[in-house]
Formats: sequence, structure tokens, C-alpha cells
Amino acid sequence: MDLTPNAAELKPAHISDAEWALRVQLAHCYHLVDFFGWTETIFNHISARLPGTDHYLVNPFGLNYDEVTPANLLKVDIDGHKIEPSPYDANPAGFALHGAIHGAREDIHCLIHTHTTPISAIAMKRAGFSHDDFYGAQLYGRVGYHTFEGITLFADEKPRMLASLGEKHILVLRNHGIAVGEMDIPRAFFLLWTVQRAAEIQVAAGSIPGDNVALPDAIGERCAHLTAELIRDSGFAEKFFNAMVRQMHAKRAH
Repeated sequence: MDLTPNAAELKPAHISDAEWALRVQLAHCYHLVDFFGWTETIFNHISARLPGTDHYLVNPFGLNYDEVTPANLLKVDIDGHKIEPSPYDANPAGFALHGAIHGAREDIHCLIHTHTTPISAIAMKRAGFSHDDFYGAQLYGRVGYHTFEGITLFADEKPRMLASLGEKHILVLRNHGIAVGEMDIPRAFFLLWTVQRAAEIQVAAGSIPGDNVALPDAIGERCAHLTAELIRDSGFAEKFFNAMVRQMHAKRAH
């Protein structure tokens, strides 16, 4: 699905320019997750809050990620009720997680949930993420862990998930997958990319005989702090996100 700037010509009249720009960026994010092979067929979610509201955009259930478009994204409230009519429904398994976090964390405007193989493997390990590699060090002190309670369908789990997340931006769902949240879509995508790389390296290192070189906690603290500052105080994440979109379009054009 090509989402070049010409897609703006397809904007419905009732949607503001600001909302349409968010829809285009969120559709790009869905396509990038598909491009990198991080999808779980039609499952999982990426949600983006509409600024100044308790509404968020999410994928229509039943579509592949590469079939998501700016126009077919659903607008829902924190309980998952559709705000505008759509021939599609949303996957109720996402409301407990996404609705809880959007409803409680004003600093999280985009939330991404995945079950990639490396991330799900790490989620099964009692120790969770290692902080002894370049990417894992950037996650030091930034990861919360939530005990698996089954498929996330039930409202009574919300306060426990929020307690597990605390003030962090990464939530490992034990025996399941991960959710990452940030203040906008590019920052959330970059955080997911960092978590994915950390998981891939940890899984690969675990398959090689011999001890790993452990990093001191002070190094992890420094790496995590510097990465968080870089993401929050510059256009770095947006540059990264836009570069990945260009790469995706270029490779799919051939």
C-alpha cells in the first residue's frame, strides 16, 4: 500500500488535517512492522491517541498490517467503542492493554504490542532482558514485567498491568510478548526497534557457548539515560522513522 504524500488527496472532508497526518503516520507504522517481519498475522495492535481527546486510532480487526490505510483506521474510546461508523470491528483483546495505558498515561500517545519470536522468547525467561549488549544496555531501568494472566480481555487486569508498568515505557508481558509506549509514533517505533534488536542479540548470544562479558550497572544507567535524552530532546526518532519509510517504499518499488 503506497502512502506517499499524494494520499492526502484521499482525505475525507470530515477529518481534520492534523488527524489525517496522524492517520498517515500510523498507517506507515503498521506497514513498517509488516516490512520488518514483526507481525503476528492479523493480531496485535499499534494505537495512537488523538491529541486533546480520550480517543485513539487502531487497526481494523481482520486486516493484514499492509492492508491498513489512513482511512480505514478505527477511532475508538478507551473502552474500545467505535466513535465513528466503520464496516470493521476492533480486536477486543487489545482494549484491556491499550485502553488501560492510554487512559492512565498522558505521556504515552502511541503504544505498540508485538509477539516476535525473540521478544516472546525473552518474555519466557525469568531474568528477562539482559543489559550486557549495546541495545540491551539502552533498556536498563526502563523495563517493567507483568505476570501472565491469559489473553488480555478482562478489565480487572488493567490496574495490575498499570502497576507493572509504573512510570516506565516498556512492559514485558511474561510468557507472551511486549508493549512499548512513547509520546509519539516515531519515538514508539524507535523504542520497539531497540527492544527487538536487544532481543535478537540476546537470543543469538545465548546460543553460543561461553560466558558473556557483563557490563557494570553504571554503564547501563548511562546508556539508558543518554538514549532517553536523545529521543526526547531532538528530531532523531523522526529522522529514523522517515528513513525507514523511505527504505520500505524503495524496496517495495522494485
